[in-house]
Amino acid sequence: MVLVAVFGAALLIAVLLSGLAARTVLSTSFLFLVGGALVSDGFLGLIHITPDSEIVAVTADLALFAVLFTDGMHVSFPKLRAHWKNPARALGLGMPLAFVGMAVATHYLAGLDWTTSFLVGAVLAPTDPVFASAIVGRKEVPAKLRQLLNVESGINDGLALPFVLIFIVAAGPTSGHTEASFGKIALELGLGLAFGVLLPLLVNGLARFSLLGAEPKLQPLLPLATGIILYAVCHLTHANPYLAAFSAGAVITAVSPEAKTAFEPLGEALAELAKFAALLVFGALLTPQLFGDLSFGGYVAVVLAIVLIRPASMLLSLIGTRFDRREKLVAAWFGPKGFASVVYGLLVLQAGIPQGEQAYTLIAVCIAFSIIAHSSTDVPIARIFHVDDLAGIPEGHDDRADGRPDERILKRDNDGASRPS
Repeated sequence: MVLVAVFGAALLIAVLLSGLAARTVLSTSFLFLVGGALVSDGFLGLIHITPDSEIVAVTADLALFAVLFTDGMHVSFPKLRAHWKNPARALGLGMPLAFVGMAVATHYLAGLDWTTSFLVGAVLAPTDPVFASAIVGRKEVPAKLRQLLNVESGINDGLALPFVLIFIVAAGPTSGHTEASFGKIALELGLGLAFGVLLPLLVNGLARFSLLGAEPKLQPLLPLATGIILYAVCHLTHANPYLAAFSAGAVITAVSPEAKTAFEPLGEALAELAKFAALLVFGALLTPQLFGDLSFGGYVAVVLAIVLIRPASMLLSLIGTRFDRREKLVAAWFGPKGFASVVYGLLVLQAGIPQGEQAYTLIAVCIAFSIIAHSSTDVPIARIFHVDDLAGIPEGHDDRADGRPDERILKRDNDGASRPS
C-alpha cells in the first residue's frame, strides 16, 4: 500500500504541476523518475524495490504493451505508403549506425566484451516519442518531421527485439534461458504478429454481426477488451506481446476507425497511467549505488550515446532528403530511450549472462540521462516551430491585450498525456 500511496501522491503533484511543465523545462516524466528515486532505499527508504522484484518486470511490461498498443493506432497505412522513404532511411540506415556506434563505444569505453556490447547497442537502439511530446504531438511542427519521429519510434521497438534476444542467447546465459534458441525466438515473434493481426480481425467481425454490437457508452471498451485478451494470450503462449500490441493497434485503426476514435481518450489515459507507474518503479531502481557502480568510461559512453551517436547516425541517414537544417537537427536530437529499453534492459539483467549486471547498469543510467535530457528540452526546442500559435489562428493574432500570446496556447497535454497524433 505504501507504493500505491506514493504513486497517488506523485500523480497528484504531477497533475497540479502539469500546467507549469507545459510551459517550461520542467517535465512530469522527470517528476516521477525523481519521485521514485527519493522514496527508494537509496534515500527515504519508503519502498523497497530491486531489479529482480516482480513489480519491476510487470509494470515495465504493461507500460510497454499499453504504449505500443496506442502507438499502433496512430499508424495510417495510406499515409505510410505515401511517405515511407524518410522513416525507411531512419530505420534502415540510422538505427543500424546507432546500434553499431553504441556497441563500439560500450566495448572500448566500458570494457564489455563484443557480444555484450552489441547487446547493449540493441537495447538502446529503440527510441520513444513520449519524452518529446511537445515536438511529435503538435500540429504546428512540420508533418514530415512528426511522422518521421513517430513511425521510427513506433517500429524500431519491434525491429530491435529480435537482436536483443539473439545477443542474449549468444552472450551465454547461465540460468533461466538455456533452452532459448533462434528458432524459438522466431516462433515467438511470428506468434506475436499473428495474434496481433488475427484477434482484432476476429473481434471486428463479431462486432459487425447484426445481433451484436456495443452501445455508444461501451464502445471504448471493445478495443480495451481486445488488448486485455491479447496480452493474456501472448503470455500464456509465450508469443511476443510487444509486436502483437503494435500490430493489433495498427489493425484496429485500419479495419475499424470508429473503434479507434471511441477508444482513443481512454487508451491514452490508461497508457499514461502505465507510463507513470513504470517511471516511478524504474526511478526507485536509480540508487546512488547504481550510479556509483558505473565506471568513468561507462559515463562517457552514455553521454556519447545521447549527444553524438544518435544525432550523427540520424544526420547521416537524412543526407539527400528535403528536410531543412533545423528539421534535421531536431530529428537527430530527439532519440530518447524509453520503455522498450527499460524492458529489454530487465531481460538482460534477468538472463544471467556473465556481464549482465554491468550491461544493465550502463543501460539504466543511459535511460535516466536520456529521459532527463529529452523531456526537459522538447518545450524550448518546440518554440522554434512557433508552437505558441494555435493551428487555425491567423499569424500575428494576439489573444491578450498586452500583445503576447495567451498562455493557454502553450498547453501541451500534461507532458505527453495526449499521445502523439
